Amino acid sequence: MPLDTARISAWLSDGWDGVRLSHRRGAGRVAGTTQPARGGTRALQPGSDHMKAVLTPVLVLGLVGSLAAQDSTAKPAAPPPAAPSTVNIEAVLARSVVDRTPQDTGSAFPDSVGTVVLWMRVTGGNGQTLHNVWFHGGDQVGDVPLTIGGSPWRTWSRKTIPADAKGAWHVEIRDEAGTVIKRIDFTVGQ
Repeated sequence: MPLDTARISAWLSDGWDGVRLSHRRGAGRVAGTTQPARGGTRALQPGSDHMKAVLTPVLVLGLVGSLAAQDSTAKPAAPPPAAPSTVNIEAVLARSVVDRTPQDTGSAFPDSVGTVVLWMRVTGGNGQTLHNVWFHGGDQVGDVPLTIGGSPWRTWSRKTIPADAKGAWHVEIRDEAGTVIKRIDFTVGQ
């Protein structure tokens, strides 16, 4: 029996909720009236094979619907931890960079230096962002993010050094998580 030709109507009879199933189009009652339609209907009796045949698909659809409606707001499982980074960094301090090459490298600079450059050659860090974090004494005075675009990749950052900023300096090269990969100490004006 095709589902589109079946008509289901509920009625209350003797305190039992029953279901009538019509096998023909137009059976049951004429819509909007109390007038019976032509043809007969079969009442479903509790426990009958006919009732089981009708209610089984209804129950299955109800079960499937309730499973589909379950809460899907649960948090997804955390992704597995990333493999350890294999970033290799060659780094030097210099007074300038010419044609991507550091010039006047060293670890002690005069108080008139004006600018110190941290030059890096990074291997294996493609797509990562490294931070050059500059310190004068124990105070952080700069943080320069540098995105690594390939491997190997040459990049650098500059720090302006005020004339009165003599003493111990250092710069830390950190990964995206803030882990210090390399630290380079230098002095100004001593």
